[in-house]
Amino acid sequence: MNSFDKGLMWFRRDLRTEDNAALYHALKMCRRVWCVFVFDTDILDELLQRDLRADRRVEFIRASLVELDESLRALGRDNGVEGVGLIVLHGSALKAVPAVAQKLGVQAVFANHDDEPAALARDAKVFGDLAHAGILMHSHKDHVIFERREVLTQAGHAFGVFTPYKNAWLKALSPFHLKAYPVATYAGTLASVPAEHATPMPGLSDMGFETTNLADLAMPTGMSGAHQLFEDFVERIDRYDEARNFPAIKGPSYLGTHLRFGTISIRQLASVAYQMHLQGIKGASTWLSELVWRDFYHQVLANFPHVVEKAFKHEYDAIKFERDKRAKELFAAWCEGRTGYPLVDAAMAQINQTGYMHNRLRMVVASFLVKDLGIHWQWGERYFADHLIDFDLAANNGGWQWASSSGCDAQPWFRIFNPVTQSEKFDPEAKFIRRYLPQLADLPDAVIHAPWRANEIELAAAGVVLGDTYPHPIVDHAVARERTLLRYAVVKNPNKI
Repeated sequence: MNSFDKGLMWFRRDLRTEDNAALYHALKMCRRVWCVFVFDTDILDELLQRDLRADRRVEFIRASLVELDESLRALGRDNGVEGVGLIVLHGSALKAVPAVAQKLGVQAVFANHDDEPAALARDAKVFGDLAHAGILMHSHKDHVIFERREVLTQAGHAFGVFTPYKNAWLKALSPFHLKAYPVATYAGTLASVPAEHATPMPGLSDMGFETTNLADLAMPTGMSGAHQLFEDFVERIDRYDEARNFPAIKGPSYLGTHLRFGTISIRQLASVAYQMHLQGIKGASTWLSELVWRDFYHQVLANFPHVVEKAFKHEYDAIKFERDKRAKELFAAWCEGRTGYPLVDAAMAQINQTGYMHNRLRMVVASFLVKDLGIHWQWGERYFADHLIDFDLAANNGGWQWASSSGCDAQPWFRIFNPVTQSEKFDPEAKFIRRYLPQLADLPDAVIHAPWRANEIELAAAGVVLGDTYPHPIVDHAVARERTLLRYAVVKNPNKI
């Protein structure tokens, strides 16, 4: 029996029809359901103000929405309902969602949880306005396996250390948590879009954005793109535990962006990983741990929201980072891949050219910025937020705080990545470096990781002129390491704070 005559499904970071919790509940609980997505100008205008007009995320979302619309239409046709589709609006979600809900005359709006602080504030306002109009709001867990306070310590507290969290996560896991929502079973309640709402989807230029190089990258969009990547990854998942560390080879799943925008279900991924984990496939066990890390960082954000502005470990806020003119020059060199350390520079070239960076390299460049250059982790966090197509606040914040030693289960403050040894270990043949720094391509393997160690003959033969075709190192790692140990001493000796 349906609870409501009319309902509205509000898509946000869940751009799929398959195994979608909120969509399932909307279809099951309502006689007629419309679906809406809002290109939220409260978010987009901020990007435009920062001159991020060529934002791959906006292009990825739009391309994925085209497929989502087609999928909704197909579900409607399969159930004898023509004219089904996605209502796409361009405006402030704060106003657009209550307005379209009232115009359609719905009794309930359905959405999936989003625990980012800005999203919670938005939802609280929208929920309040809907309630004022007599419309109910139903919100569901969909983005993670366990959220908020579902997995707690024996004392009833949120976890701050990963391994105990993972053990508790695995203990709490049951087939119920991995079961897919059978959306298609209830798709007959999808409703035709009224003529006044059947408007063309806005183009990038209509919203003030530009086409990027997304089409040229190995980044398929939408549900079909996500499944294509996942099927490819499952074929090589047994090697993931080792392959994931080497940026020059095909090791990662490359599903980060699809998880971020929900074009594939986390339940589907975790179910496959867990079953293969039970079979003793080491690579699958390692990848399952990565999915648990994702849940971990999301529950950290939900339970310790101060991490958005401050260190998870409060004592680390006392560390004095560099902020002067020289620091800004060093930061610019880091952003532009002009540090003189090839692996760092190649990694920054990768993010600047593609919007993606290999996870091992994210740790390397973060450590270099914070512990070699002495620059606050928030500077780097913001740069990643602007440039990563798979940017997710919880994971990005967690990763940067890990690298700076200020976060949950973080790298100890006295352990500092050496960018040269990291390069030699994880890109031994310098294939990744040569891909993104072609000006160094002809240097021998023995010196390409640290070009300043090359002799004049090697440099000349490779056409490399330090300080011209490739920069000198902007910092001496050994000297920087000692400075970092002194900088972090306030944590070791709290009485110095």
